[in-house]
Amino acid sequence: MNRIIIIILTIVINAGAFTQPDYSTKSKKAIALFEEAQASYNLMEYDKAIRLLNEALAKDEKFIEVYLLQAQIYNENKEFEEEIKRYHKVIEINPDYSPKVYLLQGQSYLRIGKYEEAKHLFEKFISFPDLDEQLKVTAQRMLKCADFGVWAIANPKPFALVNLGENINSPLNEYWTSLTADEQTMIITILIPRTGVNPDSPVSDKTFQEDLYVSHFENNEWTKVYNIGPEINTEQFNEGTQAFSVDGKYLFYTVCNKPGDFGRCDIYYSMKVGEKWLIPENIGPPVSTKAWESHPCFSSDGKTLYFASNRAGSRGEMDIWTSTLQSNGNWSEPVNIGDSINTKGFEMSPFIHPDNQTLYFASDGHIGLGGMDIYYSRRTADGTWSSPVNLGYPINTWHDEKGLIVNARGVLAYFASNRFSNQKDDIFSFELYREARPCIVTYVKGKIYDRNTNKGLDAKIELSDLESRQIVVEANSDKENGKYLVCLPTEREYAFNIFKRGYMFHSENFSLKNLDNPSEPYYMDFPLVPIRENEIIVLKNIFFETDSYELKPESEVELNKLVGFLDENMNIHIEIRGHTDSTGTKEHNELLSLNRAKSVYDYLLTHNIEQSRLSYNGYGFSIPVASNETPEGRAKNRRTEFKIIKL
Repeated sequence: MNRIIIIILTIVINAGAFTQPDYSTKSKKAIALFEEAQASYNLMEYDKAIRLLNEALAKDEKFIEVYLLQAQIYNENKEFEEEIKRYHKVIEINPDYSPKVYLLQGQSYLRIGKYEEAKHLFEKFISFPDLDEQLKVTAQRMLKCADFGVWAIANPKPFALVNLGENINSPLNEYWTSLTADEQTMIITILIPRTGVNPDSPVSDKTFQEDLYVSHFENNEWTKVYNIGPEINTEQFNEGTQAFSVDGKYLFYTVCNKPGDFGRCDIYYSMKVGEKWLIPENIGPPVSTKAWESHPCFSSDGKTLYFASNRAGSRGEMDIWTSTLQSNGNWSEPVNIGDSINTKGFEMSPFIHPDNQTLYFASDGHIGLGGMDIYYSRRTADGTWSSPVNLGYPINTWHDEKGLIVNARGVLAYFASNRFSNQKDDIFSFELYREARPCIVTYVKGKIYDRNTNKGLDAKIELSDLESRQIVVEANSDKENGKYLVCLPTEREYAFNIFKRGYMFHSENFSLKNLDNPSEPYYMDFPLVPIRENEIIVLKNIFFETDSYELKPESEVELNKLVGFLDENMNIHIEIRGHTDSTGTKEHNELLSLNRAKSVYDYLLTHNIEQSRLSYNGYGFSIPVASNETPEGRAKNRRTEFKIIKL
């Protein structure tokens, strides 16, 4: 599907490029053969057309229109060297035949990476008087690409491709990679022959179909890919251009030409429960429309879907759009990501890194090395996107590059390429150079379960930035086994809260500032206890200044979670309990702990929690939970908690 898109600009220029009142030959036999070749070309009988054109040249070797049609055929077949020879022949016969010959020949030099030659031809074209203004703008843009190509090759980026091996790659085409944040599961698209079709047959919808395949990282290598299963893959339709959620629980992918869908290509999604994928559903309006929607990518905060579409409102041929998952489960009206990313050309294959700040995408509309190049952009403070940066040579080449993803650690990139001799797409990895890396991200992974039964629980997880006091990630543990995975961008401090109706909520704190190994993951299982009398929960994100009972602003995140818990469980009466370490006198610490508990008590009162449901007390250092002989132990003893005293 995408391979057709790349040559549209060339075809548009070719189709109406030359209007001559008379043929350049007087040979009636040559003209007859040429017109017969044109008819064959219109029927896409390219071999026959080339044969007839060669016969026409045998009648008149200076028949310019023959060379032009040959050039167009070679262009559509991506035989750019042969195309260039035909334009060279036209210029040799008549250098002033048409300025457009120089533009088209320059474009073909651009497509094979001969940037100096392309520069010369674009400059020659621009020097002609009375040019069509649109073609002149096109030539000026291509000249910038040629200049960039010369510079990029002279200033290459560090790059060493690693083929993922025979367990992932095969003689077939493998592309469109997705990866979970823990780098344990990969999903790829494979173009497989339909039943009874020779794998070497020309690719078409009748001969090949796209299906999704999965591999796991075990014993330091990727396992043999296997079919994701009949819940997702079908024999009738293409399933491709997919994306995992960071925890691997949600899958978004594209289905095209399915009867009853909203448009030519729509986005589908499925959820994994335990080890089984549920029956997928069309994401539906307003994301799926009568237009073309594809290339989904789901953000690590569990809120935003990025995708490519040519829907109404697009700046160019194909734009990147976003839609937000709302609290009622519906998707918001999609929003164009903006002019800094989208151009008059094609933008596709968006990948939003788990840092939720760095976007990688493919484009032929920005200045690049020719065809589709991969770029990155960073989200700015006001929510817009910075000017895209080309990843450079040799990551990008004069071939088409697209579908790049980057692991959560931000050091390893994956993409598909056919730049080697086998001419089939394989999946490769490479170490991403430092300037193009995203923000460092780690993750916390584990299981949420009932403390009494050890049964996995479907619980809601909220990750809040304590400084901004905003929820930055919302997720759920698996309904069947309670497993979860949440990404944590570093250099921030987080409140990590877990909720399950009928259970005490859990509070955790992650301070990821100034870490020695910031990408080191956390593995944590969380037992939840049913709501009952005498249960105690430590509020790990309640903060006070040293030797003070004034609440710090970042405590509001946790306090509001407690308010929500009490609002949801109106029958609960609690005691707020303050504790200190053993530094200082008993009397001082008892008073300090009492005042700290009262500060929380007062906050709850101001947020409409009935006074009759609340009490508070200060216990000083009389109930330690750790040794007061170490800094770590004293930190654990300085705590605020609540106890259920009545149901």
